[in-house]
Amino acid sequence: MFSHPADFTPVCTTEFVGFAKIHPKLKELNCELMGLSIDSVYSHIAWVRNIEEKLGQKITFPVIADLDRKVATLYGMIMPGESKTETSRCVFIIDDKQVLRAMIYYPLSTGRNMDEILRVVQALQTTDQHGVATPANWRPGDKVIVPPPNTQELAEQRTKEPSLECKDWYFCMKELK
Repeated sequence: MFSHPADFTPVCTTEFVGFAKIHPKLKELNCELMGLSIDSVYSHIAWVRNIEEKLGQKITFPVIADLDRKVATLYGMIMPGESKTETSRCVFIIDDKQVLRAMIYYPLSTGRNMDEILRVVQALQTTDQHGVATPANWRPGDKVIVPPPNTQELAEQRTKEPSLECKDWYFCMKELK
């Protein structure tokens, strides 16, 4: 789920085009996508139609109208220092158990990075599936971090493990197969 400050604004328009472009990839990753702002349903309809007409991009995900700001308030989407009425640029990655796994906030003046949103989803799915962690700037196919050992014996064993690339007992990486 992501929020945007307002319909018919330039940065939000570029983001909607960006989200529409990554929407098929998110679906492949078994993710649903939905937008939200405190604009009305009618404003959303008009703006989505405008994006398709003027920019040639079909918006294929739902956009929630949160006129009473219940959702925006619950999720902390309104930033007092930025605006008292507009929702901030927020991204919430919520897993299939309805657990909030990641929150990314952007200032009103800065558009989101769609590649980073995809990367975070892929990293979360990789760590869940393989019981590992992902290093800075990780991309699918890169080496992952093996959780550190919790005993002296395991620390000693792991530095001798041929499938691991260890810098030290606490910091080992491996390739996923």
